[in-house]
Amino acid sequence: MSIDLNTLSAKELESLITKAKKRKTTLAKRKPITAVRKKLTAQAKAEGYTIAELFGGKATAAKAATPRKARKTGKVAPKYRDPANAENTWTGRGKQPRWLAAYTAKGRKVEDFLIK
Repeated sequence: MSIDLNTLSAKELESLITKAKKRKTTLAKRKPITAVRKKLTAQAKAEGYTIAELFGGKATAAKAATPRKARKTGKVAPKYRDPANAENTWTGRGKQPRWLAAYTAKGRKVEDFLIK
């Protein structure tokens, strides 16, 4: 959020300063998030629960440390073939290969290279 201070009137600036001070006071009164997290974890453990059981899924710290796995997709048959070199094929997914881009740059259509 960016506010152009040059466009605000004196009254609007005073209002903004008052709101900012009030927000700063509210944030200063809050306990650090790590302290609250420790307290919640300890309380859940004392009652025989885990954070994952209470809030579903994995704990947030474990979730952030675990890398996401890419979605696996099945093999797709090629749809396009290079007439000059039959080994050059393309499924139609992802970035267009260089051989096909070269042909289309010369004015040919992608449909000309469809495998029948």
